[in-house]
Amino acid sequence: MNFETLSVSLQDHIATVRLNRPDKANAMNATMWQEIRKAFQWVDETPEARVAILQGEGKLFTAGIDLQMMMSLGPQIQNECDGRTREGLRRVILDLQDTLTSLERCRKPVLAAIHGACIGGGIDLITCADMRYCSSDASFTIKEIDIGMTADVGTLQRLPKLIGEGMARELAYTGRKFGADEAREMRLVNRVFESREALYAGVREIAATIAAKSPLSIRGTKEMMTYSRDHSVADGLNYIATWNAAMLMSADLQEAMMANMGKRTPQFKD
Repeated sequence: MNFETLSVSLQDHIATVRLNRPDKANAMNATMWQEIRKAFQWVDETPEARVAILQGEGKLFTAGIDLQMMMSLGPQIQNECDGRTREGLRRVILDLQDTLTSLERCRKPVLAAIHGACIGGGIDLITCADMRYCSSDASFTIKEIDIGMTADVGTLQRLPKLIGEGMARELAYTGRKFGADEAREMRLVNRVFESREALYAGVREIAATIAAKSPLSIRGTKEMMTYSRDHSVADGLNYIATWNAAMLMSADLQEAMMANMGKRTPQFKD
């Protein structure tokens, strides 16, 4: 696919989505927001893509939302009726939220590989990924508080579920910068790699392991874990019973069992 602000590739069942505005510190302008959604819709809809990696070109992962985009919102939503102006802003925010939710909505696992700075909207973005990994030079900042606004596209809703409410409140209230080791300690990232090269190699190895598993089972596992995060244990158990009543007796199950018995590597359909 051709994008203005992203580069997207697919090799060995692994899709790689790169933020590609290095001359603008990968600032998330209006085009990038829309293209992120299109990219992950493509990952979701492409059978050959079994897992995705999200990363950034240039010196840092992303500087967050493009401030020029912020300044252009006023004319975009302006209406002689104040109520309609405010409704317009609400619709813009909901659309931006939906853009990032496309990572969660994508049936395939998304692994974020973060190097350099990840600021503001970048935190909103990576908290939508299934897992996060970073290089030792990575740093993170919930920057919205320092520009006089409340973060509104996912950080305040998702981050507490990842690192706990107390730490999430501290970071959101203070806007302080924290590094790779602290990110690992608070479990924002799964692992820290020594360099950007090691990060990409390590995350791709993890992605390859996932891509070798039953695609149907991986998609079901993501569906169940995301659902269970936001529902009770009883609701989650009920859903997985219904899901497996429909999906368990698959060609993937048969292939995995036969491969295990024959001591060979299973081969699954996309």
